[in-house]
Amino acid sequence: MTTGFSSNSCRFADYFVICGLDTESGLEPDELSALCQYIQATKFRDGAQGKMAVAHEGENFEQSPLRRTFKSKVLAHYPENVEWSPFDQDAVGMLCMPKGLSFRTQADARDPDFHSFIITREDGSRTYGFALTFFEEVTSKQICSAMQTLYHMHNAEQYDILHTTGTPTAARTPPAPVAACSSSSSSSSSSTSSCGGFLRAAPTLSRLQRFNSYDISRDTLYVSKCICLMAPMAFAQACRKVLVQLHRAVSSPQPPPLPLESYVYNVLYEVPLPPAARSLKFSGVYGPVVCQRPSTAELPLFDFPMRDMFELLGVENVLQLFTCALLEIQILLYSQHYQRLMTVAESITALMFPFQWQHVYVPILPASLLHFLDAPVPYLMGLHSNGQGDRTKLELPQEANLCFVDIDNHFIELPEDLPQFPNKLEFVQEISEVLIAFGVSPEGNVPCSEAPTKLKGFRAADVASDKRNGNLAGSPLNSYLLRENQTIARLQALAKRTGVSLEKLDAKEDTSTNKDVKVQCEEEELKMNQLNIQVREVFANRFTQMFADYEVFVIQPSQDKESWFSNRDQMQNFDKASFLSDQPEPYLPFLSRFLETQMFASFIDSKILYHDDEDKEHTLRVFDARVDKIRLLNVRTPTLRTSMYQKCTNMDDAEKAIEVRLSKIDHTALHPHLLDMKIGQGRYEPGFFPRLQSDVLSAGPTSNKWTKRSAPAQWRRKDRQKQHAEHLYLDNDQREKYIQEARTLGTTIRQPKLSNLSPSVIAQTNWKFVEGLLKECRNKTKRMLVEKMGREAVELGHGEVSITGVEENTLIASLCDLLERIWSHGLQVKQGKSALWSHLLHYQESKEKRAATPAGLGPPGLIHETERRKSDAGCAMPPLKVSLIQDMRHIQNISEIKTDVGKARAWVRLSMEKKLLSRHLKQVLSDQELTKKLYKRYAFLRCDDEKEQFLYHLLSFNAVDYFCFTNVFTTIMMTYHVVVIPSKKLGGSMFTANPWVCVSGELAETGILQVPKNTLEITFECQNLGKLTTVQIGHDNSGLYAKWLVECVMVRNGITGHTYKFPCGRWLGKGVDDGSLERVLVGELVTAGSESEERLCRTPPMQQSPGMMRRLVAISPNSKPKLNTGQIQEGVGEAINGIVKHFHKPEKERGSLTLLLCGEYGLVWALEQVFQHGFKSPRLFKNVFIWDFLEKAQVYFESAEQSQVTQDDNYQTRVRHFCRFMRAISSTPRNIGKDGKFQMLVCLGARDHLLHHWIALLADCPITAQMYEDTALLKDHSLVNSLIRVLQTLQEFNITLEASLVKGIGI
Repeated sequence: MTTGFSSNSCRFADYFVICGLDTESGLEPDELSALCQYIQATKFRDGAQGKMAVAHEGENFEQSPLRRTFKSKVLAHYPENVEWSPFDQDAVGMLCMPKGLSFRTQADARDPDFHSFIITREDGSRTYGFALTFFEEVTSKQICSAMQTLYHMHNAEQYDILHTTGTPTAARTPPAPVAACSSSSSSSSSSTSSCGGFLRAAPTLSRLQRFNSYDISRDTLYVSKCICLMAPMAFAQACRKVLVQLHRAVSSPQPPPLPLESYVYNVLYEVPLPPAARSLKFSGVYGPVVCQRPSTAELPLFDFPMRDMFELLGVENVLQLFTCALLEIQILLYSQHYQRLMTVAESITALMFPFQWQHVYVPILPASLLHFLDAPVPYLMGLHSNGQGDRTKLELPQEANLCFVDIDNHFIELPEDLPQFPNKLEFVQEISEVLIAFGVSPEGNVPCSEAPTKLKGFRAADVASDKRNGNLAGSPLNSYLLRENQTIARLQALAKRTGVSLEKLDAKEDTSTNKDVKVQCEEEELKMNQLNIQVREVFANRFTQMFADYEVFVIQPSQDKESWFSNRDQMQNFDKASFLSDQPEPYLPFLSRFLETQMFASFIDSKILYHDDEDKEHTLRVFDARVDKIRLLNVRTPTLRTSMYQKCTNMDDAEKAIEVRLSKIDHTALHPHLLDMKIGQGRYEPGFFPRLQSDVLSAGPTSNKWTKRSAPAQWRRKDRQKQHAEHLYLDNDQREKYIQEARTLGTTIRQPKLSNLSPSVIAQTNWKFVEGLLKECRNKTKRMLVEKMGREAVELGHGEVSITGVEENTLIASLCDLLERIWSHGLQVKQGKSALWSHLLHYQESKEKRAATPAGLGPPGLIHETERRKSDAGCAMPPLKVSLIQDMRHIQNISEIKTDVGKARAWVRLSMEKKLLSRHLKQVLSDQELTKKLYKRYAFLRCDDEKEQFLYHLLSFNAVDYFCFTNVFTTIMMTYHVVVIPSKKLGGSMFTANPWVCVSGELAETGILQVPKNTLEITFECQNLGKLTTVQIGHDNSGLYAKWLVECVMVRNGITGHTYKFPCGRWLGKGVDDGSLERVLVGELVTAGSESEERLCRTPPMQQSPGMMRRLVAISPNSKPKLNTGQIQEGVGEAINGIVKHFHKPEKERGSLTLLLCGEYGLVWALEQVFQHGFKSPRLFKNVFIWDFLEKAQVYFESAEQSQVTQDDNYQTRVRHFCRFMRAISSTPRNIGKDGKFQMLVCLGARDHLLHHWIALLADCPITAQMYEDTALLKDHSLVNSLIRVLQTLQEFNITLEASLVKGIGI
C-alpha cells in the first residue's frame, strides 16, 4: 500500500447499508406513498398503456397487490456510527428505496438498478449515497401467503366492481416494460385482448383471478433489496463498480475468493479518499476500481455523466433549464428513473460554477414528501413519475413560476417571459461542437421518424438502450428535429462556414481516441470524464467572460466584519447599476434579474468575507484565478465592455490533467484480505445478500497509518469540512454560520426533514416557510422603495441615480413571483397556473353573485366599495370609484394578455400604479369564508399576524409613484376623459365658438378632437398615450362671442385613474389677451391632497424639487409678483439645471422634457422674467408683450442688413438665424398668440443651441435701449454675460421637441 496520505484524508466511504423487507414485521403498506398513489389513482385510472379505464370512486388502493408499495427498512448498516457523519436512518431508508419495497413474480423483468442520492444536513453540508436495487426470491412462507391473501381480497373487490358497473376494468401499468397481463399462464393473455387490459367477454371470476395475479402454488415471489454506500464525496462511477461487483459475488454460482465482509471492510476502512490532484486504485471483488480527484486549481469534482443529460434533453432545453436555475425559478424534474433525476440535477448545479444553488435541493423527492412541492421558495426537486406517462395528470400546487422538465420525454415547460441567456446562439454552437466531437447529437436522442405531434407521448426509455442513437439518421445533425429547430439550422449554416463538416465526425472521433496514453480505466469512463470537463469548461468560460471585471463593482464594507454581518440585509454589496450600465443591451434582461438572486448575493458575500487570499473559498479561488488570466490575455480596461463572443481556450489543459492522473496512478490502496472471523462465519446462500458480521465491521484497523484514529473528532470534523470546502462547494463552520445568519432568507430549509412525517413536523416546516416569505417580502419592498426613493431623492438633489427601467421591471417581476409563491402556499385545490389570479376570480364570482341578489342595487361588484379617492380636481371631475372588480375587468378586457399568469402580473402592475395593491389584497383576504375554502390551515394567507404585516409592507409602495402598467402595456387601448374648465368669474355661458383639444403623451398623440360646447367634456378611447405631456386647446372663432377664458383642462385615464391638470388661466380669442385662438398647455399629474392646498404639487418622479422660485411665486398666487434680478437669475439657473439633470438620467427614466421647457418655472417662464424685467409699459392698461419687442428688433436687424452695417461674419449669421426663425413663427398658419410665439421661439432656440447668441444680439440692439428702463437686467452687462454662460451649458445636449410644440413650423 502506498502511504503518505495527508492527515485530513477521510475514508472513501462512511457506511455500507442494506435495506429491504423486514420479515419480522411483515408486510406494512407504505401509507404515505400509497396514499399519494391512491389520490393520483382516483384522479385517473390507467389502462395498460395509460388509457383511461373505469373510474369507480369508492374503491381503495385499486392497484393489484404486486403493484402496491410496502415499507422498506434499513436492515443493517456498518459501522454503527461515525463521529463526523452521524447516520440518519430515516433519510437513508427513504432515499435508498424512495418508493418502498416492490414485488415481482418470475414473469416480470427484474434487472438490478443503480441510483445515487444526496442528503443535505441542517448546516448545508452534504453526504452522497449510491444504491443498487435488485430482486431476491422471497423465502418466508408468511410473506408469500400474505400476498396470496391480498390477491384474494383484491380479486373479490375487482369482481364486484365489474359486476356492479358492467364496465370492464384494466390492470395498472406496471413500471417495468412488460405486458400488463403478468400472470404466468399464457392462456389468460390470449383470451383477454392482450395487454389492452379491456376484457372482451363478460368476466368470470376464474379468468379474473388468472389476470395479473399471484398464485402461491405456481408463482415465485421476488422482493426488492438494496445495498448502498454512503460517501463524503461523489465518486459515482467508483461506487457503482463496487456495488455491482458485490452483487455479482452473491448472484454468481461461484462464491467470491474472500468472504463479502473482507471487501466491505476494505472499502470502509482501508480505502482513503484520494487527495486533491491525485488518483487512487483499489480492488473490488472482481477487478480494480480507479478514481481521481481534481487539483485545487481545477473545476471541482464531478462524476456524473453529463452526456446523459444532453442526450435526454438536447442542448436547447439544457440551456433553458440552466437559465431557470440561475434565476432561481422553481424547477421540478420528472422521470421514472431515479438516476436520471440525480444526473440532471447534479449536472445543472455543477455547470453553475462559480455560483451555488442556495435553496431547497432535493434531486429525489421520496413519495411520502410530495406535499413539499407546496414549498413557496425556489427549489430544485426531482419527482419520480412512477411509470405514469402523462404530465397533464400531475397536480402541482403552483406553476406560475415553475420550470417543469419531463426528462424521459425530452420536453420542458418554461415560465413566462424567461429572458434569454446572453450570446445564446454562439453558446449553443460552442457546446454543440463539443458534443458532436463525442458523437452526441446536440438535439438529444429524439427518434427521427416521429412526427412533431407524437413527440410528447414518446418514451425515451426505448432509446436509452441504444447509446449511439444520435447517429441513426446518417449524420447526427441531420434528423427531423434539426430541420424544425431554427437555432440548430442556423448552427448548421455556421458550421458550414467555419468548415466543420458534420458528416465526417466519425473519422474525427477515431483520431481522438488513438492517443498513446495508456489509461488505467475503461475507455467509456475516460470518454465521460473528457466530455464532462470540456462542457464544464465551456460553461465556466461564459461566466469568466461575463463577470471578468466583477471585482471593480464589489462594495467593500467600511466597518469591521462583525458589524457588517449584523447589517448584512441593509447593505448593498455590489454596484448593480454601474455594472449593468457597462453591459451590452441584449444582456440586460438576463443580468438584471440574475444580480437580484440569492446565489449572486452569496457569491459576492463570500468575496467580501475572504478579501484576503489565504482562506478564500475554493470555487472563488479558482474563479478569481481565471478572471485574472482573462484580464492578462485581453489586457482590457475594466470599463471597456465587448459583446464579442470569446470561446473557451483551456479545455485541452483541463483534459490533459485528467488523462495524466488516470495513466499514472498515484496511490494504490491495501488489497482486501481475510478478517479475523470464526470458521463458518461469512458463509451465505447464493442468490441472497446476507446480513454481514457486524462485529468485524464495527471498527477499523487501529494501526493504519492514514486513519489517525487518535485525532480528536472535532479536528476530523474540521478536516472534513476543509476537504468539503475544497470540492463540494461547502463552507467552513465560521463562514457557514455568518452566511446563514446574514441571509437566512430562503436558506432556512435546504432540504425537508426526511423522517416519517408527523403533522407537527409539517407544521414546523410550513411555519419556517411563512417566516421566510414574510422576511423576503420585507426585503423586497425595502429594496424597491430604496431604489425608487433613492431616485426621487436624487431629483431633490441628493446622491446619484441608481435604478434603470430594466431594473425596475426586474424588481416588479420578482414581486409578482413572490406574490404567486405566497398565494400558492397551502392551496387546497389547484386551478389554473396562477394561484393569485384564481383567487381573484373566486372573489369576483362571489361578489357578482352577491350583487345579483335583490339587496344589492347599483352596478355589480361596486357594493361596499363606494368609497371614493379624494384626489381629483373639485367637482369638475367626479373621482373614480375604487373598485377591485373593475380593475379586474380592465385586465380581462385586454386582448393582448392571454394567460392567467400574465393577467395576474398585469393586475399587480395596475394596482401598484393606482397605489391600491395593499388595499385590494386586503379586501380579497377579508373574505375569510373564501380563504378558508381555498387554503389549508397552515397556509401563509391564513396566518393572521404575518398576513397583516405583509399587507403593511405592501402599503409602503404608496409612498412612491410607479408607472409600471402604463410603461409596459404600451399598445393597449385606454379610455380618457377630458374636461375643460372655463373661468368661474367670466362663465363661458355666452361662448359661441366650437372648441377642440388634442392630447399628447410620451407614446402618442390623439389628433384634433371636437369638444361639445354645452358640456365641455368628452370621453374617448385610443391606444395608450403614455404619461401625458401637453394638451393643445383652441376654437374656430365662430359666432358672435368667440372669446373664452379657460382656467384649466383636466384629463383622466379611465383605467389607471391618473388625472392630469393642464393649467391655462388665459383667454382664447381675437382681440383679447395676446389674441391667441389656440394654446399649448403643459400638464402634470395631480396627486392626492394637492387640491386642498390650492396649488399644484408636482409629483417628484416627474420634476425636480420646488426650489426658491416656486416658494416666491406661490406666496401671492393672484398678484403677479415683481422679481428682482437675483431671483430671476436663480429662476434661470433652476430651469437650466432641471434640463441638465434630465439628460444625465438613463434614457428609460427621463421625465417629460416639455415640462422642463414650458411648464411651471420652466425655461420659457424663466426667460419671460428676464425680458419682462424693467420693460417700459407705455400706457397704464395696455398689455405689452415680449413678442412686440422681438418683432421690433427683427425689423431693426432686417433694415440694418439692408443698409449693410459692417459687422463680422459671426454677427451676420446670428442675425440671419434670428430673423429666419422670427419670420417662420410669424407666418405660421396656426392661431397662436404672442406668448405662444415667444414660447415657440425659446423652444426652437434651445433645440438649435442659439439662445445664448440671441440674448447677446438683443442686449446690444438699440431697440432694447428704447424699450427698457436703465435698471433692466438686459442692460446690465455682467448679468447678461452670466446669463449667456448659463445658457451655453445647453449646447452639449441634443434636445428633441414634442410635435405639439412646433406644429406648423418647417424649420
